[in-house]
Amino acid sequence: MLTDSERFAFIPRRLHSFATTGNAYDACQCDEAITKGDTLIVLSEGVVGLAWAWPIAVTAEHGNLHTVVDKPDTTLGHLATDISMTTEDIAHAVAFARVLGFTLDPQFERLCPLVPGASPHVQQL
Repeated sequence: MLTDSERFAFIPRRLHSFATTGNAYDACQCDEAITKGDTLIVLSEGVVGLAWAWPIAVTAEHGNLHTVVDKPDTTLGHLATDISMTTEDIAHAVAFARVLGFTLDPQFERLCPLVPGASPHVQQL
């Protein structure tokens, strides 16, 4: 039997909000409701990240989350493959960080540029 998300033409996105980046990191280790590629939000620290065994911040502020090594020749596709996520997972977290007005990590700023004239509220890759 198909689930609702399989029957309808949309991709559900899970957002998880935490009090601290430490809580977010710990939850990624033990909460089965959090899956790889889900968006992590820590408003109090100005951090948006991606759930993984080693959760990654897409924002300049990262708290207890990991950061990616800035490699100028890396593409969004290469990064997604390296961390076993989809480009859509990454783009969604970046767009969400922009909507919140958080400063992006320079690597993610380069990999997911804002389309000139487009609102960050509707930015899609």
